[in-house]
Amino acid sequence: MRAPGWPARLTDGSVGVRPLRLREAVTWVEIRVRNGEWLGPWEATPKAMSATADAWAQRQTIGVYSRMVRRLHQQARLGAALPFAVTFQGRLVGQVTVSTIVRGALNSGHLGYWVDRGYAGRGITPTAVALVVDHCFAAAALHRVEAYVRPENTASRRVVEKLGFREEGFHRRYLAIGGAYRDHISYAITVEDAPEGLLNRWRDTRASRT
Repeated sequence: MRAPGWPARLTDGSVGVRPLRLREAVTWVEIRVRNGEWLGPWEATPKAMSATADAWAQRQTIGVYSRMVRRLHQQARLGAALPFAVTFQGRLVGQVTVSTIVRGALNSGHLGYWVDRGYAGRGITPTAVALVVDHCFAAAALHRVEAYVRPENTASRRVVEKLGFREEGFHRRYLAIGGAYRDHISYAITVEDAPEGLLNRWRDTRASRT
């Protein structure tokens, strides 16, 4: 029996999301190593791990990628996660993952995302997130999606704010990153907040700016 909403391939123009592939390990490692300064300050680490370039590189290897993909695909089959590669014109450029999916009365998941810095500012990340959240509310039948973002991470905050996520709280020393616990802002959206769908809302937002 398949978990609700998995697997899936979703597209909007040149932007797509699909399951991660083991065979793209080399591409993933190249992107991640090259984007260490861009991504490293925002990603969770074991508390004792530093934020140095060497520490970052140690976490961006083919072995790490292969284990991550197998773990995420297992969680997806169990209905505990929805992990997607983000593509632009067919090329891997990032990831969007809904993890820690809890069913029952809560029926919610946690959203995480990143994109290659070379593709930032083109609307790729908001489009990919909108595709995934709409999928969460429809095919996966979730009620709520949450995102936790460091206050200093203005680029990531803009993504969820553009899509209409509510800012719901400030969490002191919430998550370990680079050797210390960092404050985070929580955002959330429920299915009732977007009856027209996030992708349609994002299209309208972009159209209003032209």
